[in-house]
Amino acid sequence: MKGLINIPNIITCLNLISGCFAIVSALQGDYETAFAWIIAGAVFDFFDGMAARLLGVSSPVGKELDSLADVVTFGVAPSAILYSFGESFYDGVTCMFPTLLPYHFAFVMAAFSALRLAKFNLDERQTMGFIGLPTPANALFWASLIVGCGDWIQTLPYKPLILLLMMGVSCWLLVSEIPMFALKFKHWGWRGNEIRYAFLLSCLPLLAIFGIAGIAVIVAWYVVLSILTNFTKNHSKS
Repeated sequence: MKGLINIPNIITCLNLISGCFAIVSALQGDYETAFAWIIAGAVFDFFDGMAARLLGVSSPVGKELDSLADVVTFGVAPSAILYSFGESFYDGVTCMFPTLLPYHFAFVMAAFSALRLAKFNLDERQTMGFIGLPTPANALFWASLIVGCGDWIQTLPYKPLILLLMMGVSCWLLVSEIPMFALKFKHWGWRGNEIRYAFLLSCLPLLAIFGIAGIAVIVAWYVVLSILTNFTKNHSKS
């Protein structure tokens, strides 16, 4: 039994290592590989919790280790992608900000990701849903956006300002009090799972239409759908 308790922690460490590899790839300008490592980290993040539940070996150490790994993979890694991408098109002349400001501020998102994870560990309301945007969703949004739309973003005027504003929205969503649904099923029936099935069914056409950038579209759609669902629930109660 003692050996079993290490299995989920090993999987969690693989998540953390994936995040480290993603950071290295991002700083080298290899955003596709960085994106792949973030996806790998998300897979490990999914299976470490599943392994802990199946083996019945959940522990406080595993919970803390999971948050530390998530900070690296879903906080620092996407920030590194945004930083490296911003640095690649900065010329020091056309940019309307001082030299260090446009892209170094990307790491503010890592701080907000850490804050979101700390709140999640203490918030007992997030057993069947989330309060605020989950860090894996935020990381996948930025990685897929840069990989799928990087060339188009390069053509935009005031792109540093646009990216900074988008990052500000991401930081706010991470620590917001907006309830967001989780893809957790108590049963497989339609009633009670309408929003989950509707969301999953909409993912395939979005991926088919937008390709890799479709993941960013799916995350944005997830946020909008969560807000609409919450508004509908509150409106029906009043």
